[in-house]
Amino acid sequence: QVQLVESGGGLVQAGGSLRLSCVASGRTFSRYGMDWFRQAPGKDRELVASISASGARTNYADSVRGRFTISRDNAKNTVYLQMNTLKPEDTAVYYCAQRNSVGEPNYWGQGTQVTVSS
Repeated sequence: QVQLVESGGGLVQAGGSLRLSCVASGRTFSRYGMDWFRQAPGKDRELVASISASGARTNYADSVRGRFTISRDNAKNTVYLQMNTLKPEDTAVYYCAQRNSVGEPNYWGQGTQVTVSS
């Protein structure tokens, strides 16, 4: 059974930084791409960043490109989201997701709250 556990959220002032972590278990981590999504109150869930199974390829939403960095450590079964220069509009619950063999997000963590004050 796949489990994803996020951590690292919290309250930070605008301009600050946070690093989210997501530890995966239940299947071979290095075989699957990983995503970070976020959902703000009253809004749809948004894909923030993606990373390939090997870590060689990454993609970002326009709203976070240049400020956020996704990375992974396959030896630790962990994916990270380094968030810099945070803005109040980054406030959301952040979820990590593991993709299935056809590239669709298939397993989800419980989410971690990120709140950015102005």
